[in-house]
Amino acid sequence: MTSNESDAVRAKFDKAAEAPAAERYVLRLYVTGMTARSARAVKNLQAICDEYLEGRYDLEVIDIYQQPVLTKGEQIIAAPTLVKKLPLPMRRIIGDMSNRERVLLGLDLFPAPPLAAGGG
Repeated sequence: MTSNESDAVRAKFDKAAEAPAAERYVLRLYVTGMTARSARAVKNLQAICDEYLEGRYDLEVIDIYQQPVLTKGEQIIAAPTLVKKLPLPMRRIIGDMSNRERVLLGLDLFPAPPLAAGGG
């Protein structure tokens, strides 16, 4: 990534951080008990939210073993699964949230990578 590309990415992050308070993120993280993988997902997601969505998010952690009724209609096929309810479009991210770029992209906080020119 060139310096100009890096500056452009940083500018988009800064713009996302300054989004109006009306653009509140409603997130649900579905976990299976407090396994190491579940705990890692909670910790990683909390760090991302604190850095990029400070004061603009609601995060609900749902243990699907203790509250299986809350998974009804959510089509949870693996855990941990993050469901971004708002802002639309709704998205699902599966895993321990350790791939920051993938989580940021799923939350629409990170620009999609440019398509390779030439297709070569």
